[in-house]
Amino acid sequence: MLYQEPLPAPYPQLSDADLTSRIHAARAALGSRVVILAHHYQRPEIVGFGDFRGDSLKLAQLAATQEKAEAIVYCGVHFMAESADILKPGQQKVILPDLGAGCDMADMAQAEDVAEAWAELVEHVPAADLIPITYINSTAALKAFVGIKGGLVCTSSNAKKIVSNALGASVLGTSGSRRVFFFPDQHLGRNTCVALGMDLGQIALWDPELPLGGLTPEVIARTRVFLWKGHCPVHMMFTAKQVQAIRQKDPAVRIIAHPECSMDVVGLADDVGSTEFIVSSIAQSAPGSSWAVGTEMNLVKRIAQENPDKKIISINPFMCLCGTMNRIDLAHLAWALDALVDGRYVNVIAVDEPIRSQARLALDRMLELSVSLEKK
Repeated sequence: MLYQEPLPAPYPQLSDADLTSRIHAARAALGSRVVILAHHYQRPEIVGFGDFRGDSLKLAQLAATQEKAEAIVYCGVHFMAESADILKPGQQKVILPDLGAGCDMADMAQAEDVAEAWAELVEHVPAADLIPITYINSTAALKAFVGIKGGLVCTSSNAKKIVSNALGASVLGTSGSRRVFFFPDQHLGRNTCVALGMDLGQIALWDPELPLGGLTPEVIARTRVFLWKGHCPVHMMFTAKQVQAIRQKDPAVRIIAHPECSMDVVGLADDVGSTEFIVSSIAQSAPGSSWAVGTEMNLVKRIAQENPDKKIISINPFMCLCGTMNRIDLAHLAWALDALVDGRYVNVIAVDEPIRSQARLALDRMLELSVSLEKK
């Protein structure tokens, strides 16, 4: 995680009303020179200033279309701002209002550690048969490693298609030679494989703290998908016990969960999908329906506010917010926009070469494959 210097005066002392007024004034002065992208997990007051809101995939695609803006202010976390910088169509500056907005999951898989694990693994399986896939929730350096090795990025929206295409005929059987090394989120990887019909015996967890990932050559020989030992701390706060308690209290409730949740939670859910899927599924559901949602609390509350004709709760009644997403607040956004008005760029996220081009390979492969698969 990068370090964010304390904000200068007067921002720490300003009220929310004063900060909101400053942001409105800066937006008016900047006009089309700036575009604000806001992730679903952001604070409600920040989402309200977004020109666009969405999940990682949607915002990455939107970043690639912002040809007129001089600056893209990304209200999300660091890896998302990196992806925006890689995909931007011109010389726009990508700004992250608070450099401390990182991602615990992304930090669990550093490129150098993955490279070391890869070197160990290819001593036991042919490198030509091993395809690296990284969740978009990863650093640019890790995306670059994947790009070099002929792999690609996935999101929670398209993981099933990406993994299925990578494995080909070996998805449902053990005779295929193609294998996948998936990082950093073990739960998205495992849930994706199970949804494809794979047996758990074909899936192995790679622990980077142990020699050979904690596996034996015999286990490696029969494994089709190797999962990096990483996870999202927020989505790990949902449990099967909570789901069962909700169902007992309300048998009509529909459980919808993000695939970063553990397999036992996903296995009990009625619906599983990305944040975009969760938002649209509930919005399109019948009035009066009941939902228990397994994702970040800011989004759950927003869905409830936008669907007052439905009963919407969190699977975890004591759910907390994503701490890193919530680092971006009105004060940091006002500071970043005021600087743009003054002709200054603060907290610029710039991915240097060769990481930029290498990571672009992995992202472009994902976007191209997603389009081609949709046409089939």
